[in-house]
Amino acid sequence: MPIEPAALSSLHFAPLTWGLLVAGYLLGSLSGSLLLGRLRGVDIREHGSGNAGATNALRSQGKGFAVGVAVFDIAKGALAAWLALRYAPVATGLSVTAHGYLVAFAAIVGHVWPVWHGFRGGKGAATMIGALLVLWPYAVPVVLLAWFGVVFTSGYVGLATVIATWTLPLLAWWTDAGTPRLAFSIAVAVLLTITHRANLARLRAGTESRFARARLLHRWRRGRDAG
Repeated sequence: MPIEPAALSSLHFAPLTWGLLVAGYLLGSLSGSLLLGRLRGVDIREHGSGNAGATNALRSQGKGFAVGVAVFDIAKGALAAWLALRYAPVATGLSVTAHGYLVAFAAIVGHVWPVWHGFRGGKGAATMIGALLVLWPYAVPVVLLAWFGVVFTSGYVGLATVIATWTLPLLAWWTDAGTPRLAFSIAVAVLLTITHRANLARLRAGTESRFARARLLHRWRRGRDAG
């Protein structure tokens, strides 16, 4: 069932729809890096780039901590999407699929601006991946392929995330994936571009940090030239 224009009005949202949106936001507001950081007695926002995400967790706290953060944030995105699909009200102006994407986006917003942590959260990529694993699983390899491709060639994680996220609207358009997926893709691409605006600004200024070890193509070329 497509989204009816009238359903976009708050007056046409069913009470359960609002409940799922609030639940998705509150679930997204549970930050993996901040909750796990409390076990270490650290606030990750006071280290590295100051961002409460997996990349800063890796740089400032190490691989083990970063993996835990990523798993937590992916899981909450998947759980929010699953709850929406499981409990979405029927016979309303919104399809079950539309509920899934709306609640998933609410979870991503919660991750970026978490009510539990003073509205200072992460950038939303891991939570987005978790939601996609439930709602649109075949899009995940496309996003990851784009992400790894940019990281391996440039070493810039922020740039890779923005470019990878913008593959979603292109994929939705190319495959005629439907209004809910296209709307979600555009919205999340815009949001993640906004959350990475500081990275893009540093990239333009030539001051953005990079993962040198991840630049496999560069390392391969240097090795070939040295040989």
